[in-house]
Amino acid sequence: MPQPTDPRIDAYIAKSAAFAQPILTHLRRLVRRAIPEVAEDIKWGMPTFLYRGKIFGSMAAFKAHATFGLWHQGMEKIIAQEIGQTSEAMGSLGRLTSAKDLPADATLLRLIRAARELHDSGAPMRAKPKSRAAPPMPPDLTAALKPRPGAAKNWAEFSPSAKREYIEWITEAKRPETRTNRLETTIEWVAEGKARNWKYESC
Repeated sequence: MPQPTDPRIDAYIAKSAAFAQPILTHLRRLVRRAIPEVAEDIKWGMPTFLYRGKIFGSMAAFKAHATFGLWHQGMEKIIAQEIGQTSEAMGSLGRLTSAKDLPADATLLRLIRAARELHDSGAPMRAKPKSRAAPPMPPDLTAALKPRPGAAKNWAEFSPSAKREYIEWITEAKRPETRTNRLETTIEWVAEGKARNWKYESC
């Protein structure tokens, strides 16, 4: 049975930048079309979709881009196979600056339904990371934190494993532009006190 829409998401979309409104509206419509029983909520300040009581996906709008994420770990491989996309920013589809950046509706519907199948399979949402010490601090991360005292303070208070997750994410980037994007996203999230995998902590 179709679930009611959440007026808080209507308000979120209405307050978003003009470029982001059609992106978020379209993604929301497709999620609800693919999974009529999906529920809506606001978590961590962004529109979130719930399926059978668990977080299924989310979307968000920032100053210059929007994002959409399907949260099950198995979706990373499926998305890479389907559209050749690997996440360079928060979300499964990278940085969306226009509705033209979205895959075709048929592709998105197929991905959303694949995510539902993974949820129904009972496979773990996220693999539990092993506890390890943080690797050496990259110079570019040190430089990026320096002019951001709030982010630097949060970073200093992070656990070694939380620091390691960010550092490895940055240093594993194969292209300079990928590393720059990940570094910018790291500073954005650290300034808000968020761990690298903050999206999945309440799954």
